[in-house]
Amino acid sequence: MRYTFLLYSDRADSAQMTPEDWAREKEVYGAYIGALQEAGVFIDTDWLHPAETATTITRKHGEMRVQDGPFAETKETLGGFFAIDVPDLDAALAWAEKCPAAKTGRVEIRASAMGDD
Repeated sequence: MRYTFLLYSDRADSAQMTPEDWAREKEVYGAYIGALQEAGVFIDTDWLHPAETATTITRKHGEMRVQDGPFAETKETLGGFFAIDVPDLDAALAWAEKCPAAKTGRVEIRASAMGDD
């Protein structure tokens, strides 16, 4: 079963990080990615630019509208994701608990709806 971990954090928590802090953060995530790969459950990951760099579009009322920035103003923003393939939610929870983002923010776990009938 495919699960996606949506990684949320408060930008204020990382505002004062030094280049050395970022290097350590990348090492921690690199080790986590390595563990997922070694276990054979890794599908994909990405680290996103800050939410304020987003562009949001809608065609809800038939006309395309473009908005600079994220759709919602929130304290915590989506910073990245992991997609994994594991047997069940319990296995997904075990991997999510090990995710570095769980220590400083939140990890939202969602099962894939692809293939659901």
